[in-house]
Amino acid sequence: MRTIAIVGMSLAGLRAAETLRREGFDGRIVAIGAEPHLPYDRPPLSKEFLAGKAEPENLVLRAQGVEDLDLDWRMERSATALDVARRELTLHDGERIRFDGLVIATGATPRTLPDQPRLAGLFTLRTLDDALALRELLHSDPRVVVIGAGFIGAEVAATCRGRGLDVTVLEALPHPMVRGLGPALGDVIASVHRDHGVDLRTDVVVEAIEGDDQVERVRLGDGTTIEADLVVVGVGVAPETRWLEGSGLDLDNGVVCDETGLAAPGIVAAGDVANWPNPLFDGQRMRLEHWTNAVEQGVHVAGRLLAGDEGGDRAFAPVPFVWSDQYDRKIQTVGCLPGHTDVHIAHGTLDERQFVALYGRAGRLVGALGFNRPRQVMQYRRMIAERASFADAVSSSSA
Repeated sequence: MRTIAIVGMSLAGLRAAETLRREGFDGRIVAIGAEPHLPYDRPPLSKEFLAGKAEPENLVLRAQGVEDLDLDWRMERSATALDVARRELTLHDGERIRFDGLVIATGATPRTLPDQPRLAGLFTLRTLDDALALRELLHSDPRVVVIGAGFIGAEVAATCRGRGLDVTVLEALPHPMVRGLGPALGDVIASVHRDHGVDLRTDVVVEAIEGDDQVERVRLGDGTTIEADLVVVGVGVAPETRWLEGSGLDLDNGVVCDETGLAAPGIVAAGDVANWPNPLFDGQRMRLEHWTNAVEQGVHVAGRLLAGDEGGDRAFAPVPFVWSDQYDRKIQTVGCLPGHTDVHIAHGTLDERQFVALYGRAGRLVGALGFNRPRQVMQYRRMIAERASFADAVSSSSA
């Protein structure tokens, strides 16, 4: 294997490059990234960076630099096509790159609302440039409306409230994060935000975002309007696979891979864009949009690529781990919460908002959610990896 191309040089792509070099690959690595910046950390964009407590130089993922990786960089370049048979990439400027191995790590793109207008003061938050522009406007004490109460929306709302701004959050579902957490736990998150002064409205329909050239208001389905100087749309992301259409790869909510991360011979995928069956959860297909998975999967698929035909037994079977900092609460989840049938509050209480909730399915412990309980959450992560029963997890919590 002489040339390995990595498309997408954020966290998963960088960790793949590091692993290739660490494992002894001394061939050419072509690093293709759409942004003008070297790889940086995204989670602080909605928190410390937006709050003014961090600067771009604090977000660099590799403080020692990238020179030792000896990468053939293509910065501010996007891949537009892949020819699997010819093992060739096409970039947006027409350059063609032949490869022997390929890592697809193109991440995800923020979703937008139907007929979303182009107005000053209207944002999605995904890149450093998004965050720089958004943070600049926060200095003028705007009235902020956040559409969507998922992790990004909730973090932006918490950060803006921390700056003393008026914040309204609009959520289409009856409870924040209800699909994953259930209504009771969603209500806990809702109460935390309301107690900090957020005007959180659930079960609402956003009809339109209005203004001439600048955001002025948000109109809801019931005809009411909310005055706004700044609107952040946080309604989820879609895997960035448009450039792979017609390539011959299987695309279905991401790049479809086997349990080792292989999408086709010599082609692997990692991070937000990868869809694979996790053997730890009986082959349930997953596509995870979180930091820990990007790190672990980037490392894994680099090793898988180097293993070639001998890597067919290298399954990627992690226990997902997600965290979010909102006000004085550290929210952590481990495992696979959607589809649970049993919930047990194992430590603390919902009222004190310092607890661990356990999630079970088919008699097995499949997930845990903690509010300011990091030590216990990590204990349950180990139990999930060991395929502990739900009954054993509940029993251990009271021991």
